[in-house]
Amino acid sequence: MSDTPPEPAAEEAEGAQEQTGDPADEPAAPAPLGVPRTPTGDARVDTALERLADADHLAADGHLEVYEDVHGALREALTALDNPIASMPHDNRS
Repeated sequence: MSDTPPEPAAEEAEGAQEQTGDPADEPAAPAPLGVPRTPTGDARVDTALERLADADHLAADGHLEVYEDVHGALREALTALDNPIASMPHDNRS
């Protein structure tokens, strides 16, 4: 070690490097995963699955809300299968 203080230019260069950091250390921007969604033929299920595309544009901490919405919609569609009469449109003709 040396008793002489470092040159100011060297300190400034180190400070600038610490502030900007390495771009490789920064998190990547949200990007679509490119997972294909094949239509199922059930409008409720297809709508829920299309909602998954919303997660493609969110940071990871925003995915939970989308996944919970999709899970709820899929659960409702499955529950409706247990009671097909309630899930059918009503025909009020006499």
